[in-house]
Amino acid sequence: MSDTVLLQAKGIVKTFPGVRALDNVDFCLRKGEVHALVGENGAGKSTLMLILGGVYKPDSGTIYMEGEKFECFTPHEANTKGISVVFQELSLIPSLSIAENIFANRQPTNKYNIIDKKKLYEDTRALLKLFEMDCVDPSMPVSRLSIANQQVVEILKAISFNPKVLILDEPTSSLTEPEIKQLFKNISRLKDRGYSFIYISHHLSEIFEIADRVTVLRDGKHVSEAFVKDIDEDYLITNMVGRAIVNMYGVRSPSSKIGKKIFEVKHLTGKKQGPRRTFDDISFSIREGEIVGLSGLVGAGRTETARAIIGADPKESGEVYLEGKKLTIKSPKDAIKNRIGYLSEDRKTQGLITRFSIRENSVSNHLEDFSNGFGFIEDGAITQYALKMKDDLKIACPSVHQLVRNLSGGNQQKVLLGTWFGIGPKVLIVDEPTRGVDVGVKSDIYQQLRKLAASNVAILMISSDLPEILGVSDRILVMQNGKIVGDIPAKGATEEQVISLAAGTEAGGLCE
Repeated sequence: MSDTVLLQAKGIVKTFPGVRALDNVDFCLRKGEVHALVGENGAGKSTLMLILGGVYKPDSGTIYMEGEKFECFTPHEANTKGISVVFQELSLIPSLSIAENIFANRQPTNKYNIIDKKKLYEDTRALLKLFEMDCVDPSMPVSRLSIANQQVVEILKAISFNPKVLILDEPTSSLTEPEIKQLFKNISRLKDRGYSFIYISHHLSEIFEIADRVTVLRDGKHVSEAFVKDIDEDYLITNMVGRAIVNMYGVRSPSSKIGKKIFEVKHLTGKKQGPRRTFDDISFSIREGEIVGLSGLVGAGRTETARAIIGADPKESGEVYLEGKKLTIKSPKDAIKNRIGYLSEDRKTQGLITRFSIRENSVSNHLEDFSNGFGFIEDGAITQYALKMKDDLKIACPSVHQLVRNLSGGNQQKVLLGTWFGIGPKVLIVDEPTRGVDVGVKSDIYQQLRKLAASNVAILMISSDLPEILGVSDRILVMQNGKIVGDIPAKGATEEQVISLAAGTEAGGLCE
């Protein structure tokens, strides 16, 4: 990292109706550095990124690139200035090839204005070589790639503009630990080639592994800036939240005991999809008050197993037992009737109805509980439940009538959690319960899960976040290629032990 300032923002202000998203914010990126940008949901990180990327225009303030003042009002203009953004939500078209995605609308052509596929593939191979993926066929449809490799293609798409600055927004949200390490290796390689990075992440451990400096935003204001080598995680949390958070993952209270076996899955096997099954011969049990973590690499079959348990996806064989009774579950409605809940990993498309209010979402999966003897819905009871959920889960909103789509990601996740608490679950499956939420909300969610477990609910927590798995679980199940390959106590377990079980062997490169 040099001392040369590459990109500088001074006094940036951006206001949306009723909200000042950025309030006189300064930011400075040096040549050849990874500068992390952290803060809670609503702190202003995404707004600053979108301004630098040409999506938003600031109300006031100045941006300099290599000492020269510039303004960019479109992403294309930002690209021409040397700034490319890799958004959290992938923008790839699955049916198109790797090459077609990377050079979309910019494919090289010959003198007859016909796409020059030979050059297109050569240019793509040159980019893939940067990430040691030159063994991958550029003509392969993106749909055949793993999520990790799709993320690489998204980054290569940004690199194809030959930027000086790459902005990465939550780049590891869908990656497992070995894939994250490969991504960091690639970022370091690009740093050596002179690229500079703005790195946005909720995973504080990543900041200390990959970043040189870090800037903290809170409530739209610049709070602090420091060299990563000079600070610790407590410093970041305190500056982000405005208070110290002691014991992030919480602890089991002395009065909270693990009871008898309440939930059991026997020999659950999925239907074949192509040459293989997504899960095969899955058997495990959970006791009352126990939090069981389910870990594994992307594609191991964790989510598919959970969806088959609750009847969202078909299974070929297998049995599910609750309190010793064999259940017939053909749909999520059957699961809910048996008080088995499933918090989906994708809250926006599979969990919440974002065009509806908090109040409407809060009872969406158990509306019949709010009808009287004549079949009429009791609106007052629904409002009272929504208000109680808002208070219990500390959902930040002016009213329970607010549309869910207008909430921050963290508050949306709390609403989703509250809807499943409402069914009075005996078993709750939570799939990536803290994905994309800030550190303060994470802590709140962990406390709520522990509180639920203390009321004798059995919890299965699927997570790609290893510190979360180790910090919250009582016991850890590890899946690999559709099978459970490990069942270990969380106490004393290490990240290396879980990764070793999940990978089977040491994780290799992305081409392996």
